[in-house]
Amino acid sequence: MIRYKKLLILLSIIGVLVVLNILSRVYSFRLDLTEEKRYTLSIPTRKLLQHLEDPITIDVYLYGDLPTGFKRLQQSIEEHLENFQSYGGKKIQFMFFDPLSIKDTKAKNNYIRNLSRKGIQPTTVFEKQNGKQIEKLIFPGAVISYKNREVAVMLLKGNKGNSPQEILNQSIENIEYELASAIKLISQEKRKKIGWIEGHGELTGIRVADIANTINERYDLFRINLPNKKQLVSYDLLIIAKPTQPFSEADQYKLDQYIMNGGNVIFLIDEIRVDLDSVGTEGTFAFTYNHGLDDMLFRYGVRVNPNLIQDLYAGAQPVVVGLTGNQPQIQLLPWPFFPIINSFGNNPAVKNLDAILLKFASSIDTVKAKGIRKTPLLFTSLYSRTLSSPIRINFNDMRKELQPTYLNKGPFVVAYLIEGSFQSAFKNRILPTGIDTSGFKKQGIFSKLIICSDGDIVRNELDPTSYYPLPNGFDPYTKNTFANKDFILNTVDYLLDSDGLIVARKKEIKLRPLDKVKISNEKWKWQLLNVLLPVLIIIIAGIAHYGWRKIKFEKNKIK
Repeated sequence: MIRYKKLLILLSIIGVLVVLNILSRVYSFRLDLTEEKRYTLSIPTRKLLQHLEDPITIDVYLYGDLPTGFKRLQQSIEEHLENFQSYGGKKIQFMFFDPLSIKDTKAKNNYIRNLSRKGIQPTTVFEKQNGKQIEKLIFPGAVISYKNREVAVMLLKGNKGNSPQEILNQSIENIEYELASAIKLISQEKRKKIGWIEGHGELTGIRVADIANTINERYDLFRINLPNKKQLVSYDLLIIAKPTQPFSEADQYKLDQYIMNGGNVIFLIDEIRVDLDSVGTEGTFAFTYNHGLDDMLFRYGVRVNPNLIQDLYAGAQPVVVGLTGNQPQIQLLPWPFFPIINSFGNNPAVKNLDAILLKFASSIDTVKAKGIRKTPLLFTSLYSRTLSSPIRINFNDMRKELQPTYLNKGPFVVAYLIEGSFQSAFKNRILPTGIDTSGFKKQGIFSKLIICSDGDIVRNELDPTSYYPLPNGFDPYTKNTFANKDFILNTVDYLLDSDGLIVARKKEIKLRPLDKVKISNEKWKWQLLNVLLPVLIIIIAGIAHYGWRKIKFEKNKIK
């Protein structure tokens, strides 16, 4: 009878486990017990994955014999993709590849070149093995395919001024957003429309070719000659890049009413006119532009000041420092008018960005505007100051050593995000003649504006031999690539993100480094504890079990 009951209990347990296993296949769930919810996808990401119409294939190339830190990144990518599968089901398919595992050298080189053409650039890392420094090539990226389209995603991103561990941590924080935004980009059938404003001396053509081509890969980009346009409709975003000629009242009105109707705009404005070709060793004076946008922006809640920022942390400019015979000696010297921005505001558009290089930027202040939320995005360093117009600029000043005691007025804000229902700049004003003003709105619906005090942030340099456009943010003198393009793309994504997908960039994973000194001093204690403690627990449990059985049998004998 007792044996029959035990057998029945055993069969019941097995039956319950079988049922639970079947239910787990149909009704799966995950429990995220981490403090920062690192394994929990944002609601917009879940919705995106649940509403996919066709399968998406994700090929990840970070695989093989990786350094320890990159193994952590690879494992995190795999965990995120498994999490994606839990919401997207069979429509999310992924595989990991190691390009270096190809045995044939020629085939391997062709494969690597093909990956580079797609946008997966290899990264060289160094690792110590047996006392020797080993150089390794890794591919921290993925190619996402949907129908007959594909897009490349680089998954190693972060501020290069941080430690390698912090860069990897920032890359892990960005995995969900980078993958989800690429899936959204490649799976959307209707692309949003962006207008690049022209007609006022703005940057255009080959000087903005790199950023324009990159935007055009994600959205539909149109060149708009504003003076010839009757009104701005059907555009989701406008970009105004470094106007050098005044906007007429009619053009201001078109722009104002576009914003009143919920349009989003990125203003990249130089307040001070500086021509580098005329600076030379004798110097030149810099004066304010008359672009006609100051009153509009003031009404919306910001003011770009008529000054130039000097920063101790700055880019470089080649200068003739002397002659050797008849040959000029050129040297790269710090140029305080080219501030390097490495301090960012609290917004997902600028989270984990690398440093940004600006040229002749001005400070931006906010003014009272009811119902408008203003978020600073980019800051200069503490060691910066402003010079008010008119300003004398001279290359000879670069030979002087920069003193922090003179550059101690910062930080200054050089980019703002402003959001809300704006009041029209033409409220209580006579409306311009010659254009249709019948639908005039004094108060707008919700819209978002980005204001940056450097129009050259989107300008790319040209290769000196081929005149081919170089990548936006690439400095041909120092050979550094700054995050100018990432900033513009992030702000574009932020302004056009109606689904709220960019909230995934808010994810923060805390580093919990071990105390290396404590590890060294207490190594033997913890090793002995790890070895002996499990054995002691087993012995104590065995003794306790033996004692309990002995007491139990003693009671049975008494009965």
